Amino acid sequence: MTEPSLLGCNQQEGLLENTGQHYTDAFAQVNPLRKVPALKDGDFVLAESVAILLYLSRKYKAPDHWYPQDLQTRARVDEYLAWQHTALRSCCSRAMWQKMMFPVFLGQPVPPERLASTLAELDGCLQMLEDKFLQNKAFLTGPHISVADLVAITELMHPVSAGCKIFESRPKLAAWRQRVEAAVGESLFQEAHEVVLKAKDMPPLMDPTLKEKLKLSVQCLLH
Repeated sequence: MTEPSLLGCNQQEGLLENTGQHYTDAFAQVNPLRKVPALKDGDFVLAESVAILLYLSRKYKAPDHWYPQDLQTRARVDEYLAWQHTALRSCCSRAMWQKMMFPVFLGQPVPPERLASTLAELDGCLQMLEDKFLQNKAFLTGPHISVADLVAITELMHPVSAGCKIFESRPKLAAWRQRVEAAVGESLFQEAHEVVLKAKDMPPLMDPTLKEKLKLSVQCLLH
């Protein structure tokens, strides 16, 4: 289960920890993409954290602010979700993997110039997040927290886990983070990000078969 999905639900039955289970044939029967998260609701199976969040918000009739019924307000949430998948998510994932996961967890060094380029791209995405989406609002799409804020904050915690000081030089983003944490509750916020924030303390991956599978699946994050 990934952080946005954990933030979006209180019931956590059947959670899958990041121990390589998603590469097994058994998990492929649930999600042929062999990725987490995946949701199984009776005979219905759904992949991708954003799709899962929206499904849960509709099924359980979550408070309107999460995914508003108002056409234009909902469109703002959709706009952010469409942008982040190939922009902020990509930058944050590559920053975490290049700065920490490749050298520490997989024992694969990353050229300094490649990391510098990725961090510069991340800085540009953060500026766009502030200028285009947050602006002077309390939350990304207006005065109330939404699914967009959940997805955004969890992406940002990935480079934070690798030691990127992305909030220290951006007081507007730092204040927004505090509002998001207050809105979801400090304990749930910390629980949802506990694994990723402890990633730097993980021992190197020793299983050679799993290590090679993982390397092959994440090589795109080096570019």
